[in-house]
Amino acid sequence: MSDWQTAFAEIKRGTDEILPEDDLIEKLKSGKTLTIKAGFDPTAPDLHLGHTVLINKLRVFQQFGHKVVFLIGDFTGLIGDPTGKNVTRKPLSKEQVLENAQTYQDQVFKILDPAQTEIRFNSEWMDKLGAAGMIKLAASQTVARMLERDDFKKRYNNGQAIAIHEFLYPLVQGWDSVALEADVELGGTDQRFNLLMGRELQKENGQKPQTTVMVPLLEGLDGVQKMSKSLNNYIGITDTPNEMFGKIMSISDDLMWRYFELLSFRPLEELAELKAQVEQGANPRDIKIQLAREIIARFHSDEAAEAAYQDFVQRFQKNAIPDDMPEVSVALEEGTLAIGNLLKQANLVGSTSDAIRMIKQGAVKIDGEKVTDTRLQITEPGEAVYQVGKRKFARVTVNA
Repeated sequence: MSDWQTAFAEIKRGTDEILPEDDLIEKLKSGKTLTIKAGFDPTAPDLHLGHTVLINKLRVFQQFGHKVVFLIGDFTGLIGDPTGKNVTRKPLSKEQVLENAQTYQDQVFKILDPAQTEIRFNSEWMDKLGAAGMIKLAASQTVARMLERDDFKKRYNNGQAIAIHEFLYPLVQGWDSVALEADVELGGTDQRFNLLMGRELQKENGQKPQTTVMVPLLEGLDGVQKMSKSLNNYIGITDTPNEMFGKIMSISDDLMWRYFELLSFRPLEELAELKAQVEQGANPRDIKIQLAREIIARFHSDEAAEAAYQDFVQRFQKNAIPDDMPEVSVALEEGTLAIGNLLKQANLVGSTSDAIRMIKQGAVKIDGEKVTDTRLQITEPGEAVYQVGKRKFARVTVNA
């Protein structure tokens, strides 16, 4: 493979869409150092692994010699990103934005190369644009165009309020691309409208339009909804090593491969080899341990990853899970199964109320990890060891 082909293959890995692909290939072939833009509104003080899917992709561009602009949306954060929201999002105060922005800067260099990263704030040009400039910018698009955006359209059709300032958000994000003369902009799949707005505004201002690279939204620990602090299904990059290890080990075997694809820096050939090992009988838990150690080493250290692994082994062995135990098959009911019903069907408790009581007492574990959520829903097929108390075990296979 030539250099541009190698770069394109790595950039495309795990992406959802590149628009247009031919445009990106042309830019990579040119040999020019590209300006790669990604914007982050500092809406929360810490980043989680879902955010790092995009940051990892920025790192790939850096590996091939390109410059990354990590854009902190201190101006757009004051508007509040309406993307994916069915209600108006509450804007942040200037003080909240600046405080959160500082923690972002402290955290991103655990992945990005500082020498190839430029941190910018979009207030730098938006404050200078002024009221007249904002009116001129707003005049470049129509309300009909804005209502093409899926979340706006749904809210409008449902009679839900859309504040006027929310229409400004995609315009400001697009103007950021003009101000930075971005060659490529990265964003999540939920940012499609905003990313394409950047292309439109660049064309209108005589610039070569940016290529848009969209990455998928990473599912959280539940394997269903996107990773989010508000849903409490996240792994924070500032979590302790032991917390990280436990959370990663709790994900389903199927979700593990999704995490490998989007979070691991291992070559694709190695991932194919790991999948082959599982197909040949290797325990998925052992493969998941490799993922946990890689992630912990990235955000803490190799020593911290080793210590977290040893702690996990000791706790797992302490649980004294027997080799021989009843094997039970249960089925998802309309795609889900409450933990209480599962434990009852596996003959580990006499009733669902017994299951809830045992969970509250900390006596229920899945593969050695304590269950704390009495309303836990099993949503993925797979196999795991369920334990109630010190002596009741069952190897449960959940079928779709």
